[in-house]
Amino acid sequence: MSDQQQTDVTFPNPVIPGFHPDPSICRVGDDYYIVCSSFEYFPGIPVFHSRDLLHWTQIGNALDRPSQLLLTDTRSSGGIYAPTLRHHDGRFWLIVTNVTEGGGNMLFTATDPAGPWSDPVRLPDVPGIDPDLAWDEDGTCWCTVAGVSQVRIDPYTGEAFGPRRQLWSGALGAKAPEAPHLYRIGDYWYLLIAEGGTERCHGVSIARGRTPTGPFEPCPDNPILTHRGTDHPIQNTGHADLVQRPDGSWWMVFLGVRPGGGSPGWHVLGRETFLAPVEWVDGWPVVGEVTPELPAPSWPLVPGPVQAVRDDFDLSELRPQWISVRDRPAEHCTTKERSGWLTLRSRGGSLDEPDVVFVGRRQQHLRCEARTRIDPSEGRGGLAVRLDEEHHYEIEASEGEVRVLSRIGPLRTVVESRSVPAGPVVLGVRVRATVPLDARTGPDTLTLGVEEPDGMFTALGTLDGRYLSTEVAGGFTGRVIGMYAATGTVHFDWFDYEPLTG
Repeated sequence: MSDQQQTDVTFPNPVIPGFHPDPSICRVGDDYYIVCSSFEYFPGIPVFHSRDLLHWTQIGNALDRPSQLLLTDTRSSGGIYAPTLRHHDGRFWLIVTNVTEGGGNMLFTATDPAGPWSDPVRLPDVPGIDPDLAWDEDGTCWCTVAGVSQVRIDPYTGEAFGPRRQLWSGALGAKAPEAPHLYRIGDYWYLLIAEGGTERCHGVSIARGRTPTGPFEPCPDNPILTHRGTDHPIQNTGHADLVQRPDGSWWMVFLGVRPGGGSPGWHVLGRETFLAPVEWVDGWPVVGEVTPELPAPSWPLVPGPVQAVRDDFDLSELRPQWISVRDRPAEHCTTKERSGWLTLRSRGGSLDEPDVVFVGRRQQHLRCEARTRIDPSEGRGGLAVRLDEEHHYEIEASEGEVRVLSRIGPLRTVVESRSVPAGPVVLGVRVRATVPLDARTGPDTLTLGVEEPDGMFTALGTLDGRYLSTEVAGGFTGRVIGMYAATGTVHFDWFDYEPLTG
C-alpha cells in the first residue's frame, strides 16, 4: 500500500472490539502492545500486538498460571483491574491491581510481551487501584494510583519510599478520579486521568507540571475527551493512554461502549478499546473526532493473521482467546484426553455456580453466530452466553435431549426442550441487533437452537438481549460465549464463531 492515505478505505473502531476495557499501550520500535483488564476470568490480562495501530492480534495472556493469579474467592466484576504496560531498561513492566481480598497491587516483568511473565512482585505499601509506572531522568520510579496519589517505589523489590503525596485529581467534586498515567513530553510532565465514573459521564482530563511530583496545572479545555450529554453512538469514553508513532504523530487509546435499543440504551459487549488521533496545541493535547470508522492512515498497513472461524481443538493447549471463570485446572479442562476434542469435567452444577467449568471467548460483534458440536453421552453441558452468575442464556444437551435455559436475576427458567437422537449434537446461538420500535426495544435478540442432520438450524428459543447487558446486570464485564459442563464429562469436537451481516 502507498504511504499516501487512501481516503476510500476505512477501518472499524473499536480497534479491539468486545470486552477489552482499560487499555494501556506502549511502543517499542515499530511494534505496539496493548493490555486490558480481565476481572474474574483466567488467564488474566490479554496482550495484543500491532504494527500499524489498526490491526491487533492477541499474542498471549500475561497472567496464565496460579502462581501469578488467584481468583478463587473473586466475585464477578472483581479480580484484575486496570493494568499499565510500559517498556523501560530493556524489559516490559506490567503493574496491576487484583481487588480480591489478599490481592492488592502487583508488578510483573517480561523480555517478550507474549510471555512468559514473571511471578508477581507485590507492593503492600501501595494501596489503591489503577496503578501507573513512570521513570524520571535519574531512574527514580514513580507509582501513581487512583485518587490521585503517588509514591516512589523500587520496582524490583516492591518497596515504597516516603509517604504518599496527593496530586491533582481533576475537576472539583468530580466522581472517581482514576486511571492516572504520567508522561514526560517535551518540557513538561503530563498527568492524564479519567473522571466521572466509567458510565455515561466518563471522561478524560489532563494536567501538567515541571516535575513528576507536580504541582500540576489543569488544561483549560478539560475534559479533553467525553461524550457525556450527547447522542454519539460511542459512549462512556474514558480511561485513556497515549502513544507516539515513529513519525511523530500522537494517538490515544481509550475505552468506550456502543449502546443499542431504546432508552436508556443497553451495551452488551462490555467496554471496548477505541482509537483517536491527538494534536498538540499550545502545549496541550487535543483529541480528534471519535468515529465508528477510521480513515486509512498515511503509513503502511500491516494486517495480522486472520483468526479462523473454527477451532478444532487440535493443539495441546488452548489458544489465547479462550478464557475460563476464575481458574482452569487441567483435571477439569483438557484437549489431551480425546484427540481433537475439548474435554470438560464438571464441578459446579450450572452457570449459576461460581466454580462452573466454562471455556469461552469474548463476543466481539453486535451480530454473530456461535456453534459447537458436543458429545453429552457421559454428562450434561452446552453452549452459553455469560455475563455473570445471575445473567446468562444457554442451550444444554444431555443424552437424547436439549433444552434452552434462561437465568435473569433471581429467575431461572427452562424456556424450551426437545428430544434429539442419541450421540453428538450441534448447538448454536445467533445474535442479531434489533431496530428500535420505541423506547422499550432491547438492543438485540439471541436465538438458541440445534442444527439438524441436514444442516438446517431449528430455533428453540429467542430471548431479549437487554438482560445480558451492563445496564441490567451491572458490573464491568461483557458477554462471553462458550462451552460448559454441568454434570459428568462432556466433549466438544469444535467451536465456530463468526460475525453475521445483515
